Amino acid sequence: MAEHPTALLVREPLDAAIGRATDHLLRRQQADGHWVFELEADATIPSEYLMLKRFFGKRDPAQEARIGRYLRRIQAQEEATCRGGWPLFHGGPLDISCSVKAYFALRLIGDAPEAPHMARARAAILQAGGAEKSNVFTRATLALFGEVPWRAVPVMPPEICLLPRWFPFHLSKVSYWARTVLVPLTVVMARRPRPLVETGVTLRELFVTPPEQVRRWPGGAHAAEPWRTLFGALDRVLQRTQHLFPRGARARAEACAEAFVTERLNGEDGLGAIYPAMANAIWMYHCLGVPEDDPRVVTAWAAVDKLVMHRPARDPAQAETYVQPCLSPIWDTALVSHALLETGEPQAEAAVSRGLAWLLDRQVTDVAGDWAEARPGLPPGGWAFQYANPHYPDVDDTAVVVLALDRAAKQVGDAGPRMQRAISLATEWVVGMQSKGGGWGAFDADNTHHHLNSIPFADHGALLDPPTADVSGRCLAMLAQLGHGPEHPAVRQGIDYLLAEQEPDGAWYGRWGVNYVYGTWSAVTALNAAGLPPEHPAMRKAVAWLKAHQNEDGGWGEDGFTYPRRGGTRADADLRMGPSTASQTAWALLALMAAGAADDVAVDRGALWLMRNQVQDGSWPEEDYTGTGFPRVFYLRYHGYARLFPLWALARLRNLRRGNSRHVPHGL
Repeated sequence: MAEHPTALLVREPLDAAIGRATDHLLRRQQADGHWVFELEADATIPSEYLMLKRFFGKRDPAQEARIGRYLRRIQAQEEATCRGGWPLFHGGPLDISCSVKAYFALRLIGDAPEAPHMARARAAILQAGGAEKSNVFTRATLALFGEVPWRAVPVMPPEICLLPRWFPFHLSKVSYWARTVLVPLTVVMARRPRPLVETGVTLRELFVTPPEQVRRWPGGAHAAEPWRTLFGALDRVLQRTQHLFPRGARARAEACAEAFVTERLNGEDGLGAIYPAMANAIWMYHCLGVPEDDPRVVTAWAAVDKLVMHRPARDPAQAETYVQPCLSPIWDTALVSHALLETGEPQAEAAVSRGLAWLLDRQVTDVAGDWAEARPGLPPGGWAFQYANPHYPDVDDTAVVVLALDRAAKQVGDAGPRMQRAISLATEWVVGMQSKGGGWGAFDADNTHHHLNSIPFADHGALLDPPTADVSGRCLAMLAQLGHGPEHPAVRQGIDYLLAEQEPDGAWYGRWGVNYVYGTWSAVTALNAAGLPPEHPAMRKAVAWLKAHQNEDGGWGEDGFTYPRRGGTRADADLRMGPSTASQTAWALLALMAAGAADDVAVDRGALWLMRNQVQDGSWPEEDYTGTGFPRVFYLRYHGYARLFPLWALARLRNLRRGNSRHVPHGL
């Protein structure tokens, strides 16, 4: 029988690992108290950024060269799985839309189509079916450059901005990200502008069938009947009749779209604080004839440029540039605060106090954003994900911030009237944002009009923001940590929702993190905080699932293709986990400890994996994408996750092993 590895998990190496990780995070704190780490997506957004600039004739050869190096490095790095193309996440297979955009960007930079890396990319794209297999957003971009006909793009006329709320489609019935991306894009698709400066580049070599001859463009595999057929027929009618729309109605619709965008322009943090919406705002203003020196346009460009991330190198010829999809300072600061509080170190607690003071200044209390459409009269009180995004505070961020504020108040004695008021306002807002059925979405309440995911434009299947187990877990954890028990209606409904969402195999689906390990951590920590004992069947099943999916090396790992192929939350029958990662191993450990398994051999094996894989500067290497934007469509590499979650897990294990109780007393 194998020796229990607890004998190897001795105090000195554990303390040393925690100390190095703590020092690493303290060194990364910004001067004003907050933390922010790189947030990296796939090759799509740097490619789109370069295309946007070239559309307007804006050339920066040095920057283009750095973006080119980034794109070529990713291509070479992913050769084993993509054979010349580009994936959505590290180690993933070729994604046709991402690869088409990256290829186009390199052609715009000046890479010759006969160059070996371009020939490999072209062969990979053609083998995957050609550029005609690209998704809707890629085809819309290609249409702007004249590479595909506009009939390749489903019709979404600006008149949707004028539709009444009772209509089957209404802007309030889709998610915040869909709203901010779509509203300016409707004007662009109606006006169909051409590049201000011809690029001299064509992508015809990427099409198996010449684009003007393609008659059936792809849709989403998730689309359900009868909606697929009904919406498809409607699109065919609109394709033939949209030029007949009354000019007066079109003018009112475009004015409505412009007013929507301008009201939410959000300074240099940008429309929706996400890249696609910001870029579409620039195109919209151009289509409407707004001059380049207009403050709205200047601000929109500044917001886009704020996302550009330059990676210097000792040799300037090796420096790279890419573009982040958005920035994550509030999320990063709140999560780092939890990890540092877990250490109990005075220096760490002092740093947290500075970080929480920074967070308090960013609570949204004066703007009733789009969420108020479904919850009129509810006072604002949330936090956004980014530096500023007042129309779109995030329920998930708000719960994590409140959990940190409350823990610091109890642990450090840092609770003044301002903090208490912030917690009170946020709690009222979170409770008010609970959806029917007991769960919470990220930005809206009751955003569950699932038929809309079957419209042709929603081929990504992520038009909505319905309740999810991971966000609901955080909200339930927040309420429970604040002292609200099952007698509180929101708590009772939250518990019932999470128990109903557990998959038959014992895991929970992770909407905003990859995937079942993330969802299980989110749910189990909440249920523990809400009072479910380790003996509860849901907890036992979760522990069994986590232990069954631990890798031989002691860690846990999961890639983006564990998301079900046809949507939903139920795992595919051929589910395969991935190589161990630092962040996912930490989530699994935190979940096991919350479920009462702190003394289980699986926890020791996981902790030892983390200790063996920590590098000298106190961080953990992690190229994997363990964050999720849209399942199977868009993934995120949070560069902070591998720095903070392992520290959090190791420090918690030390606390439980040293204490008289194995019960986790915190909501997270």
